[in-house]
Amino acid sequence: MKPIQVGLLGIGVVGAGTFNVLKRNQEEIQRRAGRGIEITMVADLDVARAQSIVGEGVTVVNDARAIIANPDIDIVIELIGGYGIAKTLVMEAIAAGKHVVTANKALLAVHGTEIFAAASAKGVMVAFEAAVAGGIPIIKALREGLTANRIQWIAGIINGTTNFILSEMRDKGLDFCVVLKEAQRLGYAETDPTFDIQGVDAAHKATIMSAIAFGIPVQFDKAYVEGITQLGAGDIKYAEQLGYRIKLLGITKRRPEGIELRVHPCLIPAKRLIANVEGAMNAVMVQGDAVGTTLYYGKGAGAEPTASAVIADLVDITRLHTVDAANRVPHLAFQPHTFDKAMGNLPVLPMGDVVTSYYLRLRVADEAGVLAKVTGILAAVNISIDAVLQREADEVGGEPGAAAVPQTDLIILTHDCTESKMNEALAMMQSLPTVLQPIVRIRKEELA
Repeated sequence: MKPIQVGLLGIGVVGAGTFNVLKRNQEEIQRRAGRGIEITMVADLDVARAQSIVGEGVTVVNDARAIIANPDIDIVIELIGGYGIAKTLVMEAIAAGKHVVTANKALLAVHGTEIFAAASAKGVMVAFEAAVAGGIPIIKALREGLTANRIQWIAGIINGTTNFILSEMRDKGLDFCVVLKEAQRLGYAETDPTFDIQGVDAAHKATIMSAIAFGIPVQFDKAYVEGITQLGAGDIKYAEQLGYRIKLLGITKRRPEGIELRVHPCLIPAKRLIANVEGAMNAVMVQGDAVGTTLYYGKGAGAEPTASAVIADLVDITRLHTVDAANRVPHLAFQPHTFDKAMGNLPVLPMGDVVTSYYLRLRVADEAGVLAKVTGILAAVNISIDAVLQREADEVGGEPGAAAVPQTDLIILTHDCTESKMNEALAMMQSLPTVLQPIVRIRKEELA
């Protein structure tokens, strides 16, 4: 049988990895797919560099539309990234009847509903395993392997840059800004790391997983997003003393009244496997009603781990290339006609309605009655306290020339409450004259 022909848009790190793995493991991949898979055209602005990677026998062009217009190309791989030209080219490829493979989580999180609808109408597939957690096959697990389950929640370390930074902060006792510079020097963080450290990258991925898990359209604009830039070495140290570790998690949960979709730092019990995922590695926990808790761990980025996921998508499309579109696995696991009903029953909840427990750290004046006032405020808004600790502060305060004010760190762990109640309590506590600095609030997840 004639090999299926693939056009590659963008041959950067992942594109080169995809080409090399596909060539190296060609025989194995053909045995699995049932026919050969060949990248026969590549589009890249740097034609000379691209040609040096692919060698002879592959056509290299500087215009991506030449690939889309080629009637011999069956599948288009989009590895350009971003929301702009990538979206235009993906939509044009779909309109031309091409199947699409993409690693572009930002594109799918923001425009996925439109893209999947266009693909369904045209009868082509859009595959995106590489868009979430690199080489970890979490999309296939959610969409196919766990299809018998009613998914209850997902919690994932899905950004390697932030996990590396938090691991280094914990191991070396350094503050965020110091470790960020080291991460940039080592190549774990971009020159502009905003999407990573502000949680946006993780939120793109959490949005896609939420849609697949719960049968709702992708809705990045409704996700709550908070990064790690405000975390200090002191809080990581206190968390460790309390038996917790701090990780940036992408979380989505099913509740009777809707879906939680959020990204933020969390305290996780140190005994959980996911709390021990270090460096730039990724891990995703999924709780299903039938299977219980499952954990998926591996490299979330890199040339060949991501290429592994891209090629898995190529194989899937090759196997299903001649199958009637109605009998293929839906893009987001659930049949598209059920989405409107699902949205009516399962809205994405505002952050104020989210239920979780909290770690609070208050830098307070070390004087009688402070603890009573703080705990009284929490009691007044019906927030139950799990534990209270007091730690000697590393400094004393006061106006220049005035007597030093003894200070202490008051650390409180709460039981579950709504975010809106906690916001109300924090506003009242912050207004106390004995609270000397902005209160640190980190959400806590037991992941039991």
